[in-house]
Amino acid sequence: MKNIILILMVIGIAGCATAPPYTGPSLSVPAEGVGGAHHRVEAGQTLWKISKLYDVDIDDIIRLNHISKSSVVEAGQVLLIPNRLRPQNISIKSGGDDFIWPLRGRVIAGFGFTYHNLINKGINIQAPAGSDILATRGGRVVFSSNNFGNYGKTIIIDHGDGLCSVYSRASEILVQPGENVQRGGLVGRVGTSARDKNSYLHFEIRKGAMPQNPLFYLS
Repeated sequence: MKNIILILMVIGIAGCATAPPYTGPSLSVPAEGVGGAHHRVEAGQTLWKISKLYDVDIDDIIRLNHISKSSVVEAGQVLLIPNRLRPQNISIKSGGDDFIWPLRGRVIAGFGFTYHNLINKGINIQAPAGSDILATRGGRVVFSSNNFGNYGKTIIIDHGDGLCSVYSRASEILVQPGENVQRGGLVGRVGTSARDKNSYLHFEIRKGAMPQNPLFYLS
């Protein structure tokens, strides 16, 4: 089953495209008349961290609060958490299981935008050529390619809980399939591609074969 998901994921990456610049958050309005806990987003919190805090699926929070797949949440926003009266584990504030940015840079293309009739299935993070690419979270390298079509050198890391991260347009790959990597570990360096000579990292987070908005996971 994992092999099938990986194949679908690799095929799906080929539909990624660059997109217009990210334009900022879109606030949601919690649904009324539905049971659950109201949570006010704190600075630095992500949807991923909130879902872990209440032990609910992130997709349930997204659906219940009518959050657009291409938006982000911001501090002060109130979310309705389905079927929860209180956090299940208040100790989950930060830790080794959180996602970190694979590099620091400006997001020049947001998730879900269309460009040349293709949908961007991740985010593009601008950085100088040769910048270090770090593993967003610990896991096992399950795919690498030195020539993955227009996306150039590409790495996929399986995080072991149904989530994978994808790093494309590298100039150099520093890990091999089957290798275990730690969060923050060096996996490659930023490069360009045949389609676009600008230097940036195309970064994705996938749940199974389905692309997720990385900004739901990155603080």
